[in-house]
Amino acid sequence: MIEMQTLSLAEIEDLSFRALVAAGTSEANARPLAQATAATEADGVASHGLAYIPIYCEHVGCGKVDGQAAPVIDTPRPGVVTVDAATGFAHAAIEAGFERLIPMARTQGIAALAINNSYNCGVLGYHTYRLAQAGLVGLGFTNAPASIAPSGGAKPVVGTNPFSIAAPGPDGQPAVLIDQSASTIAKSEVMKHAREGKPIPTGWALDGDGNPTTDPAVGLKGSMAPSGGYKGVGISIMTEMMAAALTGATLGIHASPFSGTAGGPPKTGQFFIAIDPGATSGGMFADRMADLVGAIHDQDGARLPGDGRKAKRLAAATDGVPVNVATLDKIRAILG
Repeated sequence: MIEMQTLSLAEIEDLSFRALVAAGTSEANARPLAQATAATEADGVASHGLAYIPIYCEHVGCGKVDGQAAPVIDTPRPGVVTVDAATGFAHAAIEAGFERLIPMARTQGIAALAINNSYNCGVLGYHTYRLAQAGLVGLGFTNAPASIAPSGGAKPVVGTNPFSIAAPGPDGQPAVLIDQSASTIAKSEVMKHAREGKPIPTGWALDGDGNPTTDPAVGLKGSMAPSGGYKGVGISIMTEMMAAALTGATLGIHASPFSGTAGGPPKTGQFFIAIDPGATSGGMFADRMADLVGAIHDQDGARLPGDGRKAKRLAAATDGVPVNVATLDKIRAILG
């Protein structure tokens, strides 16, 4: 039985921050990543939360990510922000980019943020959520090391490549938050099963010949199963175009793995588009969204994308989050 301990969101953020700094991360880079870790745990996405802190710390130590990196920001065109993450954490680069993107979108109606030479950005929906909190419709794309094979093939070419869209709501929470990868399940879930020695459900991953497997180790050496077959492959290619080609970042076929210590910095990318709905909807955005959301919530048992995370997020603010004690022990060992 897995032993759990309940921590407040403030405790999760503090523990993450101190571990990252102890591993060699600057305070400026550690803070946005620690905040995202707490928010991810609040949303119930434990696979991307505290469980990743020991991995982040290991990657700072081996040079896969530069914990002391200083993002380089530019505005090459009136509606565009670019950030060279300098092989540092994506969260610090996104934080710096959002400081310019949000006011730019409010002024112009729409703006884009392109980030390259970056690292794993964690839960993509956390970042589009922040744009929705700012009253903007936020779209996000991030590419990852290749793990999905093309239709008819067996060799991975594109990553699980999540995309996300979040729309502002009347209560400060997103009215809708879609956050999904191009694979049936996030690769981190397969990695989690491998660490725990548990089989994976059929349909999550494929072996080296493109056949279904329930062995997570075999799946990690093979490829991730695309969601919806060729449609998932199409989504992954679209995201690769947005997050890598449009940003000048490294394609997934050339990026080093997010797991393990080999290969140096992955230098992947993220791309965000922020839209002020008041600039495009003639003042009808809130009404249209309320109508859409209502049509779904009026059905018994029907849920919107993001409903589950929202409920957990609101509860976690007061009740805290149960976390794996084994994970806590690993993090506390980093602190000495």
